[in-house]
Amino acid sequence: MITTWWASLSLAMKLLWGITLAASLIFVIQSVLTFIGADGGEGGIDTDIDTGFDSEAADAAVEGGTNLYTFRNFVNFFLGFGWSAILLQDSIKSVPLLIVVSVVIGVALVAIVMYLFKWLSSMQQSGNINLYKAAVGCTGTAYLTIPGERQGEGKVQIAINNSVREYNAVTDGDTLKTGTPIRVVEVLNAETVLVEPLESLII
Repeated sequence: MITTWWASLSLAMKLLWGITLAASLIFVIQSVLTFIGADGGEGGIDTDIDTGFDSEAADAAVEGGTNLYTFRNFVNFFLGFGWSAILLQDSIKSVPLLIVVSVVIGVALVAIVMYLFKWLSSMQQSGNINLYKAAVGCTGTAYLTIPGERQGEGKVQIAINNSVREYNAVTDGDTLKTGTPIRVVEVLNAETVLVEPLESLII
């Protein structure tokens, strides 16, 4: 039955279903890893192959970042866009209108998830005065590429007190690509940390 149904779909619908199912699967994996803290510890899995809506740029917004173009954000957008287009295709006969509505829903989902994580972060951080000092020495992975010689900021995910957090990050050394294991050397401010690659600790 599934084979017959799939064969009956147009090329455009097959592509839409493929993107939507892929986004759904990645979203589930990211959510599970985020809640168990597996994507922020040393040797953990970096689910943000670019991972915005950071988890969550949800996480980018959580720490006050402004970069919306993260892997997690794209996943959340296609999740909202794809399922909206699939579920509303029979109700909205106009293809241009269907696309516009689906895009709006996708963007709305991204905004909602970002706001949710920002709110959760504020709840977690309230009353925790030593949170940022606790980041020094913590290990994690580069979430977005960190330019070398402090020529710009990237992002890192680290585990603090069994909670995965995301910060803006700079480094004094060479450029650190996405997925590079790192260690926090210094907390520069409430949103930015200085990091170094873990490899440098072995030498």
